[in-house]
This record gives sequence, structure tokens and C-alpha cells, in this order.
Amino acid sequence: MKLDDFDFPLPPELVAQRPVTPRDTARLLQVAGGAIRDRMVRDLPALLRPGDVMVFNDTKVIPARLFGRRGLGKVEVTLHQCLGPERWRAFARPAKRLQPGDRIDFAENFSAEIAEKLDGGELTLSFSESGPDLMSALQRHGAMPLPPYIRREGGADSRDRSDYQTVYARSEGAVAAPTAGLHFTDELLAALDARGVTRATLTLHVGAGTFLPVKTERVEDHPMHGESGVVSAEAAASINEAKAKGGRVVAVGTTSLRLLETASANDGALAPFAGETKLFILPGHHFKIVDLLMTNFHLPKSTLFMLVCAFAGTDLMKRAYAHAIAEGYRFYSYGDSSLLERA
Repeated sequence: MKLDDFDFPLPPELVAQRPVTPRDTARLLQVAGGAIRDRMVRDLPALLRPGDVMVFNDTKVIPARLFGRRGLGKVEVTLHQCLGPERWRAFARPAKRLQPGDRIDFAENFSAEIAEKLDGGELTLSFSESGPDLMSALQRHGAMPLPPYIRREGGADSRDRSDYQTVYARSEGAVAAPTAGLHFTDELLAALDARGVTRATLTLHVGAGTFLPVKTERVEDHPMHGESGVVSAEAAASINEAKAKGGRVVAVGTTSLRLLETASANDGALAPFAGETKLFILPGHHFKIVDLLMTNFHLPKSTLFMLVCAFAGTDLMKRAYAHAIAEGYRFYSYGDSSLLERA
């Protein structure tokens, strides 16, 4: 498949810079049975059935963007994958002059040594703090790692600290939000409970690699960065039970979907999982467990637009995105959402 197969024109003014409030007043494009319908996120309980199971990603975004100095030069670092209590993979800029053994100082008594230099501005860092102490240092000195298409002078502000976090975030480790989940409120979750929709939770720590553009003309050649995930035995049992009783599996976000598909057997049975996924979903992928996907609107030529094309059908998704653009839907992390039925 060619990269240009997944391109579409997007007016820049449709890129959302702030979320709507309340969160569940965002628009929702329902794509099911070949039809496209305009809804609201608040309509979700009516669009789902008693016995369906919604699967949420409870990862919590950490302030993973750091500004430091190497000697007299400024360095910006964005963490993207935890390798251990004090070791992280990160993207740095400018990276050209950085070398293994160099120290980057972020604050008094808070620094990191470059343990390894990789391609594309990527480093392995070994921090002076470890475990909970490192998380505390990030809270004090780091900034929320907003996607590059959200423009802020001086980076993320105090409002982003809450806006760029789901209401059910629990497990620290993500450097990007599972953005479909940003639309949920406590009131909406209660309404889904009252409808008889069950809930299950997994964890996939979203990495900054999710924003990396595809640069290969042949999309199959694009390298996916690994992301760490956990499906507990309790969650697997809950999802398998709902599916056995005829309920549909509704993935909240592409992160939930990728982890579910990674942990599922070919017959759709979900097993407990703890490890890394590099699953790259393209048209032609055989979906094993997910029936419905709630997801925001994605970048042209992105791996996530390729995923939704694989899930609902390329022609239908191009038609759905054209409708969304014509109707002024808001795109990307702080934008509106969609509810897609598997083709």
C-alpha cells in the first residue's frame, strides 16, 4: 500500500486547540452499516446495548517534556518509553551534538546521562532519580507533552494538566493521552452503567512514537515503536464473559483496540497479557475481538488513519472524513469523536 492512499485535505482551522466543555458535549460521528450519522458523545448510552462491554485504557499521562542544558546549549527532551526505574527512551532536539556519556541538567540535583544514541534523534537516558522519585521530579520540572499540532506559546499550560487527562486515569506512564477517553465524564459513565453497559479496564502506556509521521512510500515499511501494556486476568475474564453472552466489545480508543488485538487468540478469546506491542494495523488485518471502536479524528497519512480504514473500510472512512470536514467536526486530540462499526 502507498502512503498517498491515506491522504486527504484537511483545513487547518479544524484542528482543535482546546476541548469543548463539558467533555461529553463533543460531537460523535456514528459510522455503522455503511451509513454516517451525526450524534453527540452524550448519545453513547442510546447507541450501545445492555450487555455490551466498553474497554477503557486507564493510563495516566506524565509530564514527559523536559527542558535542560548540556554545557551551554539548550536541549529539549520528550520521554516516550520506560525501560526501567531510571531509564527511558526519549526524543531529543537538537540531537546532532549529543553523545553517549553526555549529561543533561534539568534542575539542581536532577539530571540524566545519555546511555545510548539511536537514529532519528532518539536517545536512551539514565536519570539521577529512580522510580517514585523520578515521577516526583517529572511532576516538578516537566511539562505535559502535547502533540505538535496543539500550538501553545511556551508549551502546555495549567489547563492542559487536567484537560489532557482522562477522568479515570490511574496508572502513570503515558506520554500521550488516549484521546477518545477525554470525552468521558462521571455523569456519562453513570449513564452507561444505568444502560447495562459493562466496563473493563486495561493499561497501554501511549508513547510519543504515536505522533511520528510515516516517511516510507510503502506503508508496510514504517517501523512502529513499542508500547508497554497490561491486560489483567480480571479484565480478560470480564470481556470474555460479556462476549460469550452476546455482548459487543467496544474499544475506547485505538490504544485499547491495539492491546486487545495483541492479547487475543485467533478465535477471539482474550488472555491476560503483560508486555510490549508493536502491532501495526493496516487494511487487510483480521480483527479478532473488537466489534466497535470509539476514536477521535486522525491525521492524514497517519498510522491511526490507516487503522480506522482497516477497521471500518477505506472507502467508507474516506467518505466519513469528508462528511466530518464538510460539517466542521473538530479534529485530533482535543477534537470530536466517532463510533465505528467493524466492517
